[in-house]
Amino acid sequence: MDDIIKRLRKFRDERNWAQFHTADNLAKSIALEAAELLENYQWDDETVDVDNVKEELADIMSYCLMMIDHYGFDLTTIIHDKIDKNEKKYPVDKAYGKSDKYHKL
Repeated sequence: MDDIIKRLRKFRDERNWAQFHTADNLAKSIALEAAELLENYQWDDETVDVDNVKEELADIMSYCLMMIDHYGFDLTTIIHDKIDKNEKKYPVDKAYGKSDKYHKL
């Protein structure tokens, strides 16, 4: 991941865009790109433009990585921490085969 973050930083810095990559702007961009991903499924999920899905996922992930870099987070650590938290909220014996929110299990 470090090589991708370095390349994203280089791309950003060559264009003097760091000034626009504030935490709130990055969060907004993640949400906007996620909405663009969702557009692929708006009316018909059987004729999805897979190439566009890949592009939107790349945009979302790029903004996520830029936000991780902004805060100096370690990607592996924050994901493992969240999985640990979810394992407690959604124990297998209660959540198996269910999509209910944790407080409804």
